[in-house]
Amino acid sequence: MPPTLNYVPCADASGGHRMAYWAWGDAAAPRAVVCVHGLARQGRDFDVLARALVERAGGRVRVVCPDVVGRGRSEWLKDPQGYDLRTYVADMLALIGALQAQAPLAELSWVGTSMGGLIGMAIAGTPKLPLPVPVARLVLNDVGPVIQWQALQRIGTYLGNTGRFDTVQQAADALWQISRSFGPHTAAQWLELSEPMVRPLPEGGWTLHYDPAIAVPFRSVTEASAAEGQAALWALYDAIEAPTLLLRGGDSDLLARDTAQAMAARGPCAQVVEFEAVGHAPTLVAPDQVDAVASFLLRP
Repeated sequence: MPPTLNYVPCADASGGHRMAYWAWGDAAAPRAVVCVHGLARQGRDFDVLARALVERAGGRVRVVCPDVVGRGRSEWLKDPQGYDLRTYVADMLALIGALQAQAPLAELSWVGTSMGGLIGMAIAGTPKLPLPVPVARLVLNDVGPVIQWQALQRIGTYLGNTGRFDTVQQAADALWQISRSFGPHTAAQWLELSEPMVRPLPEGGWTLHYDPAIAVPFRSVTEASAAEGQAALWALYDAIEAPTLLLRGGDSDLLARDTAQAMAARGPCAQVVEFEAVGHAPTLVAPDQVDAVASFLLRP
């Protein structure tokens, strides 16, 4: 079964916005897994993982994959300065509250790729958040408290350039040029990942799905400010009590191996799994990547 598209209202200083989310599995299941994508991606990135989780759980799980505000089917912010971690965390609390209202939660787990992992660290590592249940298990996909400056520079070369394409295949080819670090994919796998990454233009053709203004606050980050933020991120990480799985692309330019080793030795003492011939970030499409996450989330 395909996922269902849903919306949750979220507050902001300009009158509020709607965040879209894709739901898989049993909407009344007490076990929920929230999967949150990277900076310029969207919730359909997790289709393969969501299907696997639902199948392995015998349907007795709900997998929820939001389009973070400004991406996918979610609305765009009137003030681009709102594209920051505080807004994203507040929106996810609204989503979790809506899931609790839909059917009570007994177990809540989190899978976060890159930016989605930083949001997960804030959700799991901030005390006294209004969560119906604490985060039970946390998966951080190629991200940690220290983000390598060269990776941010690389991302800055394309972020905000949403382009125009005559066909979806042309868009997929362009996306592959900036996403080769994701590792090997078949043509069919890459096209499936790319189709939700575009939206039609009124005059014809296609463009990338996200608000180009998400790049505005990103461009204000300096090497010095990024380094200053590390202490706050380490504090969040060290406060996490949930069992944590850290995935790392063996060739990642964003999550250094020494950072991953430090994450294995402090805070929740993450279990680290590394994938060879993959950079930033594993797409959770390859069978070994799916199995690592599903086995961790669904083990008794």
